[in-house]
Formats: sequence, C-alpha cells, structure tokens
Amino acid sequence: MKNKTIILAGGTGFIGQALAARWGRDNRIIILSRQDSGAANNTYGRKPLTAQEGYSISYRHWDGRHVEEWAGESVDLVVNLAGRSVNCRYTARNRRAIFDSRTDSTQAIGEAIRRSVVPPKLWINITSATIYRHAEDRPQDEYTGEIGEGFSVEVCKRWESCFFSQRTPFTRKIALRTAIALGDGGVMVPYLRLARFGLGGRQGNGRQRFSWVHVEDIAGAIEWLFDRPALEGVYNLSAPDAETNTRFMELLRRLTHTPMGLPAPAWFLRLAAWVAGTETELLLKSRWVAPARLLETGFRFRYERLDAALQEIIKT
Repeated sequence: MKNKTIILAGGTGFIGQALAARWGRDNRIIILSRQDSGAANNTYGRKPLTAQEGYSISYRHWDGRHVEEWAGESVDLVVNLAGRSVNCRYTARNRRAIFDSRTDSTQAIGEAIRRSVVPPKLWINITSATIYRHAEDRPQDEYTGEIGEGFSVEVCKRWESCFFSQRTPFTRKIALRTAIALGDGGVMVPYLRLARFGLGGRQGNGRQRFSWVHVEDIAGAIEWLFDRPALEGVYNLSAPDAETNTRFMELLRRLTHTPMGLPAPAWFLRLAAWVAGTETELLLKSRWVAPARLLETGFRFRYERLDAALQEIIKT
C-alpha cells in the first residue's frame, strides 16, 4: 500500500502503532486519539511513532464522541480501533463506558464520512472474535459460528450493529472480528513475564482454544481487502492454527528456555483477577475461530502456525 491517506482512529494502542509502522513511510497516516502517549494502554509505555523517526504520521486529539471532520481531505482508508479496554472489572460504570466508547466513536466516524467531500473507499472496524460462544468442540466461522452470551458478546453485537447501521453509500464497510493480536508487545508482554518467572503452566483446565493473529497478518489482511472492492461485510481475522492454552504455554516455555511452569487453576485465576481488577474471561474463554471467508478470497496468512509466529516474536 503506497501513497494513501489513512486514518487510524484509536491508533495509539498496540495494533494501531503496528499498522502505523508498516504503512507510515509510504503513506500519510492520521492518528485520532484521546491520548498523546502510549503509557496507559497495551503498548506498555512505548512512545508513539513520530515524524522525527521518518514516518509520515500526525496525531490529532479526539474525544471519540464528536464528529471529526477532515477539512475536505481525500481519505482512502479509515481503520477504527477506538474503544475502552475490556481489561477491567465489569462494574456498571465500566460496562457503560465500554459500550459508549465503541458506539459513540463509530457513530462519529460515520457522520464524518457522510460530511467528507471525498469519502474514503473503505471503512474497517476492528471488532472482536469473542462474539462467538465458548467453543471447545469445533471452530466458529462466519457461516456456522454461534454467537455467544454474556457482557463481552453484547459489546460486540451492539458495536457491529451500530457500525452496519451507518449510512455510507460511497464507502465500503468491513467488520474484522479479530482474534488476540500477537507481536512485539501487546499481550506477549505479560505472557512472557509469566513464562520467565516460572508461572507459564496451563491456565484453568488448559483445554480452552487460543485463537490469535500476528499483527503483520492484520495489516496484510487489511491491504488485501482494500484492493478488492467487491468484498464487504463480516470477516473473521484469526490464524487457522488455534492451539489449546496448554499448547500455547508449552511453546512459550520452550522458546524462553524455561523448564518449569506452574499451572494456575480456575479458582486461583478468579482470585488473581479480583486483585488485579480484571475478569477471568480474558484467560478462560475458549475462542476457537476460523477465517473461512478470508481464506475463500484467496488470502494466505504469513504466519499460519503458532510456533512460527512465537518464534519470530521471541526471536530465539
């Protein structure tokens, strides 16, 4: 992808910064964000990429609710990553903030597109593969996958409903139901800490599936979809190789040369989650997601297997 103007809404997080790094030297990147620093999100304190580092990147403060007008600029692609983190206790206040941060930002982007002199060709919402049920029996694809129940599923449903209700007749819309993103940073930071401190055993019974996608394949899939104007709707974005939690933790121990990993039973995780102010669902839900529609288009993942992806990230 070259010579495009790309808006990354909520682009100071792990995925947004990875996309900016890939596209920022050959394209013009505009990042909309409530914050100017990555310290409070899943970049774990890494400073955002800047123009001084050779990237064509600019940052604009955005509250995620009011319309962001692009002053007549010709925008080619909008990727919406905005939304309050679900890594918290699901109190009434947090639930409301999680819902509102997603629907408000989606509505604002829709209105901005409608006001644009030259609407973007494609609008992608990075939604979540957690919309499917807890599945240990079979993978969930876009055709036969079963929508689950619970708060996180309701977040996804309301988010997608808001997205597809936006009237943008000249802009394609794609919801990417994205699995856990792996790369240098993000969730790999706490997982590697657990492994290196000897706490990298299975979590719960270890049978829950770990659906994932390498950040390079997130960027690759977006580029692929951008170049194919007939494609729209819902796509799962998850590597075909969804291992169990037991296997995932085994690979982490092997690649970090850690011989021992204490398991964490469900009761312990519930206690630890309460102390840490989060929910065990993030660790114990079995996310077994298959990218049927994406594969049907001819897209091929650069990182299809978990062991290869982890080896590249850890660089052993």
